[in-house]
Amino acid sequence: MISFEKAQEIINREIDSLVIDHEPVELYQPVKYILSIGGKRIRPTLVLMACSLFSEQVTRAIKPALAIEIFHNFTLLHDDIMDNSALRRSQPTVHEKWNKNTAILSGDAMSILSYQFITDCSPDILPDVIKLFTTSALEVCEGQQYDMNFESRNDIKVDDYIKMITLKTSVLLAASMKLGAMIGGASSSDSDLMYEFGKNLGIAFQIRDDLLDVYGDPGKFGKKIGMDIIANKKTYLIIKALEVAEGESEKILRRLISTNDINPAEKITIITGIFNRLGIREMAEIKSKEFYNKSLRAFDLVTVDTHQKKSLRDFAKQLMERES
Repeated sequence: MISFEKAQEIINREIDSLVIDHEPVELYQPVKYILSIGGKRIRPTLVLMACSLFSEQVTRAIKPALAIEIFHNFTLLHDDIMDNSALRRSQPTVHEKWNKNTAILSGDAMSILSYQFITDCSPDILPDVIKLFTTSALEVCEGQQYDMNFESRNDIKVDDYIKMITLKTSVLLAASMKLGAMIGGASSSDSDLMYEFGKNLGIAFQIRDDLLDVYGDPGKFGKKIGMDIIANKKTYLIIKALEVAEGESEKILRRLISTNDINPAEKITIITGIFNRLGIREMAEIKSKEFYNKSLRAFDLVTVDTHQKKSLRDFAKQLMERES
């Protein structure tokens, strides 16, 4: 099978050469812009890698892989509006560079464009591909709504959080794996196992991201540490701390996650100190490893020779060891 680097190179080249010259230009310029400012492009790369696990005809998966990337960027474009974010990948967000109305409409256009690309696959699998894509797309929206609901709630449990990140983050990763497998001619059982591999890896990835926001190296992480704390986001660390904290620690934690009336640096220091006393970092690392191991168990059951799985297994390992 092809390596992550090779698959990523193909995706980058295809996106760079993508022609979106429809009119009016004011609608499509933001689409070109958001796709041009980079990103790791993990999901479309995984489509190609998963396809190559079952078939050498990887080119068949390129258009559907681009559909996944276009849809993913559409969600980011709208997320930036909802979060009132000024930057995306160190560049101005679409609503900052143009305006919110343009960002909303261009995002809508991207969601429709993604359907144009996803249908470029073999007619015999098209109904299943459309079912997978539409189900996953709707689940991403459900996950975003849960995330928004959590902003005003302090009774969130770990299981609630896992459900939310499964929908918001990991189902698209899972769909990417399954989509590539389907295009590559995998059996339905192997395609389902690839979905489980991607889903559990996605959950592990998000918990790892939560950890890096607090304990990452700022020079390697690529953004300021503690931004989730400042934004009062309900991450795994916060939710787990609320479950196990008692007495004064619980009171302080609940007060701090409900206010912005404190110096941000001081807020980060106090909450990180509570995490350290409660052993939250270790709990998060154990939970992330739990889902990582679950993903590998599913991958091990895929009926392909072990040596052919090396590139995807190496990618999963790198994802869990990442520092940025």
